[in-house]
Amino acid sequence: MKKLVKDAFVLLIITLLAGLFLGVVYEMTKGPIAVQKEKAKTEANLEVFPDAVSFETDASFDSTAAQKLLLDAGLTEVDIIEVTQALNQEKVYLGAVITVTSHEGYSGDITFSMGIQKDGTVNGISILTIAETAGLGMKANTDEFKSQFSAVNTQKFEYTKSGATADNQIDAISGATITTNAITNGVNAGLAYFQAELTGGGQNE
Repeated sequence: MKKLVKDAFVLLIITLLAGLFLGVVYEMTKGPIAVQKEKAKTEANLEVFPDAVSFETDASFDSTAAQKLLLDAGLTEVDIIEVTQALNQEKVYLGAVITVTSHEGYSGDITFSMGIQKDGTVNGISILTIAETAGLGMKANTDEFKSQFSAVNTQKFEYTKSGATADNQIDAISGATITTNAITNGVNAGLAYFQAELTGGGQNE
């Protein structure tokens, strides 16, 4: 019995020390992690909106309302994560950076940012997280694929397996139509939100 109590006490001490160690490590690393995340976010914003000088979080963004809007549009596997205003030197609104997560990826969620000028022209996309199959779905994170979403003014994108013949058509990645569909639907979700909530200029005009 004494041995059992002793072993339990030792296990308790080890657990407490491990918890304390993990807490110390978390406190030491959360600052640098936050800085790194903010840096990645800024780089993504600039990639999809290089003409902007600064970016401000859109305080009017309502994730619940955005989700309802997407559900009504039939985009049930996409979330709008964040909306950021792209501003020029004079703080004039140029458009928006919309961060989207698609839950339709072959290997899990795909999160990316997309820049949309105030006239509805898509500047492009910047993928933040993706874990698709190497050599197949991961080709979505190449300039060759992402550039198809650049400098296009459209209500909606579609993908094709037979070769794009219009600006709003995306050449599907060979062997990775699931990934192609996930990103295309994600971009369309961002467009749907923009057209419903942000068309017409923005708060800083």
